Amino acid sequence: MAYQMASLKLEMNEVVHVKPSKPTPSIVLPLSTLDHRPYPDSIWPIVHVYRSASNGKLDPAFVLKQALSKALVYYYPLAGKLVKQPDGKVAINCNNDGVPFLEAIANCNLSSLNYLDDHDILIAKQLVFDLHLQDENEYPHPVSFKLTKFQCGGFTIGMSTSHIVCDGWGACQFFRAIVELASGKSEPFVKPVWERERLIGSITTQPMPNPMDEATAAVSPFLPATDVMYELFKVDKESIRRLKMSLMKEISGNETMEQGFTSFESLAAYVWRSRARALNLNNEGKTLLVFSVQVRQHMSPPLSDGYYGTAITEGQVVLTMKELNEKPLSDIVKLVKESKNIAFTGDFIKNTIDTLESNPENFNVEEGPGATLALSDWKHLGFMPNVDFGWKEPINMVPAPCNMFEYEGLCIFLSPSKYDPSMEGGVRVFISLPSVAMPKFREEMEALKVTTP
Repeated sequence: MAYQMASLKLEMNEVVHVKPSKPTPSIVLPLSTLDHRPYPDSIWPIVHVYRSASNGKLDPAFVLKQALSKALVYYYPLAGKLVKQPDGKVAINCNNDGVPFLEAIANCNLSSLNYLDDHDILIAKQLVFDLHLQDENEYPHPVSFKLTKFQCGGFTIGMSTSHIVCDGWGACQFFRAIVELASGKSEPFVKPVWERERLIGSITTQPMPNPMDEATAAVSPFLPATDVMYELFKVDKESIRRLKMSLMKEISGNETMEQGFTSFESLAAYVWRSRARALNLNNEGKTLLVFSVQVRQHMSPPLSDGYYGTAITEGQVVLTMKELNEKPLSDIVKLVKESKNIAFTGDFIKNTIDTLESNPENFNVEEGPGATLALSDWKHLGFMPNVDFGWKEPINMVPAPCNMFEYEGLCIFLSPSKYDPSMEGGVRVFISLPSVAMPKFREEMEALKVTTP
């Protein structure tokens, strides 16, 4: 069902700052080297969609604010402010400033928006807190919330988190703690720990090389672009099965690959190739696939369960466009698998941290218009379905493309929404491309439904 921007109008309340319900330490806490891995002002806005339930007596805004206030006793740094230190690094001033919270009332039912299952970007943008900073030397709050109540009794929670304080896993841990407290628990199941000192690097004279050379990076005739589109593609379970079967046929008899490929590895390679074709990258230029790898359990010793800072390295694969276009897809998937396995190793983790501490410019992967695809897998973060308040049903979770999402090199893998039961076991692919390139990418994705790639 299609809908228009005009179908959603919001009545806003005044912004309030939610503070911890009990006294918390007043301290300035340093961040880790990996916390500085993302761009310091990057905000990850996520919209959680809850449809109405039989119990409509509780006010979701009141419940969320109360639970947030309790959660901030444990996660008190998130009630502070990010500040720049004399050495140029960013720390968090735990000054009890509070979390910005905005309440809004919508003029329609969530069903009229298909519970955001179609993921209209202009709609999603309205459902998160949009904090404009006037001073370029300031940083946004570590986290902010916008709760929008709909006429049907359902609501959305827009949570915007600074990636310098939490990665996706950490943000999900914080949100689950809020949900647990809102559901009547006396304390979060997982207690947060800071421990950022575990991930501080040392200066090295042999940093990891930049995977891309600007002089040899592939270019697209469609970039730079002023007209960028965002689209969500649904890849059902059967399409993924068929893709993996075709890959297994290609590697038949290869004893080193008897374990096969995961859905992530298979789809990552396919999407990378499809995007490069859609952008019409030049044959001799190089293109980079970079994807986040969670390393919490691969540290020695592993990080504590309650660690909520950034704990990711990145798998990287570089090919010329000619190689990407002409190699068997199974060869590309194999490179993705190998890169992922390397990113898990202790040496790679240490080298990543030390390189970032010594020469952060080596991690600039945006060089070359269209040459880089940055892929993030959100399917296993735990946002769905483990965020049930007990009286409202979570039905969907989508990103809202603000700040860092306004970059045409980004792709996110998402779990299916509950609104479309036919997608159980499938993957939603969220991607941004110049408008002129999107039809070709759409054609590539449609091919997954009807033919063997």
